[in-house]
Amino acid sequence: MDGNQGPDVVPADSAPANAVTVPDLARILAGLPAPDNAAALIDEIRELEDLKSAMAARQARHAVALDLSQRREQAGAGVPTDQLGAGVAAQIALARRESPAKGGRLLGLAKALVTEMPHTLAALETGQLNEWRATLLVRETACLSAADRAAVDDELAPDAGTLSGVGDRALVAAARAAAYRRDPRSVTERAAHAATARHVSFRPAPDTMCYLTALLPVAQGVAVQAALARSADTLRAAGDPRSRGQLMADGLVERTTGTPGGITGIELQVIMTDRTLFQGDSEPARIPGYGIVPAAWARTLINGTAPAPPGDGGSPEPGSPPKPGDEPGGAAPAHDNPAFGVWLRRLYTHPGTGDLVAMDSRARIFPAGLRRFIQARDDTCRTPYCDAPIRHLDHIVPRHGGGSTSQSNGAGLCEACNYTKETPGWTAIPRPGPRHTIELTTPTGHTYHSTAPPLPGTPLRPSAADQPGPRRRRQLRHQAKTLRYGKFREMPAA
Repeated sequence: MDGNQGPDVVPADSAPANAVTVPDLARILAGLPAPDNAAALIDEIRELEDLKSAMAARQARHAVALDLSQRREQAGAGVPTDQLGAGVAAQIALARRESPAKGGRLLGLAKALVTEMPHTLAALETGQLNEWRATLLVRETACLSAADRAAVDDELAPDAGTLSGVGDRALVAAARAAAYRRDPRSVTERAAHAATARHVSFRPAPDTMCYLTALLPVAQGVAVQAALARSADTLRAAGDPRSRGQLMADGLVERTTGTPGGITGIELQVIMTDRTLFQGDSEPARIPGYGIVPAAWARTLINGTAPAPPGDGGSPEPGSPPKPGDEPGGAAPAHDNPAFGVWLRRLYTHPGTGDLVAMDSRARIFPAGLRRFIQARDDTCRTPYCDAPIRHLDHIVPRHGGGSTSQSNGAGLCEACNYTKETPGWTAIPRPGPRHTIELTTPTGHTYHSTAPPLPGTPLRPSAADQPGPRRRRQLRHQAKTLRYGKFREMPAA
């Protein structure tokens, strides 16, 4: 591959009659019988792993070719130089069913492998490295110039078997040592600059737990851990029955929020059906920004406060003072659990599809009530495969294109996806669906659909009237079998 052309790919209309396409290969592998002994099973597992690595290398070459092609098209369309390549990573992410952030990392990996690290790319193509280990080598040489990175690649020579049998930690150590030998100043500056990347992140964990992660400079991280451990040891010595880990976790929450238990000055939204709230139903609830939680856990969360029946015009806004003589939620919290005041907001859904009812507005900016409506409906960014928190409320069809400020034309997006959607060649339109559905079209003409996640209480299957009849089900089964085996039977001999 040279600097102006993509990888060598045979055009579909000029492919030999007996050429095997990627979909054909997938169907052939699916139709092959499994080996009948343990040794043959291990051999094929290894061969498939090598094939996965070779496919990853081919994807990298294609990603670089796509980036070059899109940059040429954008330059021809008059896109400013500093904006060339916008949206390419997002297209790769959609094609690989990954988040946009992961798409950016994959494109960066592809560029480094194809243009600067030929030995690592060759090792990936031959199965001596998998995609993750190639990523580690690229990551550890990211601070180097192109020439120094190529020199480290040549020194390590992954395609010569020098890293055979080496674990991830040893591979990273070898790459760091080689990078430091080539350019100690850049490596040192990278370490000094790393402190600017400190941050705190939040991720859901199983069983109504979460991961609160802090990336800190090592000195501060050690200090935090030592302070929490010292406090936990003191409490344990005084007879506290909690484990050391529990005490450290509880201490972190209390020191951060200044309140035992940590509940202070926040609004925690819980979406559940009326049956779950009032009748003890087992339909799970949902916490926006976290995900699904058990029904009993959700009821326990608000236990100790008596919810007030929703009145005409809705309930008071969070943070607004209660009316004289009233407690939030309509009743005083129980003395043993004063953590929450409870307000109820009614959300009406279609009984069959679970789609929220319409709420329109003529305003240019989404008003507060409509914003809450869309955030409750969408939960996270509506771009396919992106689970990032909602940061922007977006007009699907822009206002300058005649789009309305309504729930049907509104969508919750993360900041990056909203900016990507505005780049040339991207379009989005609402489409009919079981729930709110968006059709996203990329500059290459590929389309992807995003359907709002089901709210609690939504049936898992369509109603009986929407189910295909016996004849239609037989047709679908026949089509599936044809797709699986038809090409395999018709493949000419090599």
